[in-house]
Amino acid sequence: MSMEKGLNDQLNMEFQAAYLYLGMAAYVETLNLPGFAHWMQEQAKEEVGHAMRFYSFITDRGMSVTLKGIEAAPTTYSSLTEVFESALENEKAVTQSIHDLYRLADTEGDFGAHPLLEEFAVEQLEEEKSVTYVLDALRRIGEDGTGLFLLDRDLSQRQPEA
Repeated sequence: MSMEKGLNDQLNMEFQAAYLYLGMAAYVETLNLPGFAHWMQEQAKEEVGHAMRFYSFITDRGMSVTLKGIEAAPTTYSSLTEVFESALENEKAVTQSIHDLYRLADTEGDFGAHPLLEEFAVEQLEEEKSVTYVLDALRRIGEDGTGLFLLDRDLSQRQPEA
């Protein structure tokens, strides 16, 4: 695989992740959990921002952008726990993709890609930690009652990525 293809694959993966989070937001809206919905919407915006950074990196290097179709995202789940398990699975896949792209950059001697990929490798640690925090909280408090109300309120405080 070439770096151009790898970068385009990552660009599309980030857009797909945004779509996944929008589907999750739609689901938690049906549960009347505005804090969870806000958290998911902010996550979707963040993923679009990541995609645009890859877009700019590709075009700034004189490469061609390839936009693929976005698959339908689920908008129903069996539980909030399933939502966050799916989110964590997605974040782990994105992390693996970034690591693979970093290895490709090494193989191709594309050391100019390292700063961007290192930044995303660190970002992915935070992404996985953030999702794991909510997932662990849900497992501790359950999916009803005061604990869920407080977690929903906590998630409503999420600020946009700087």
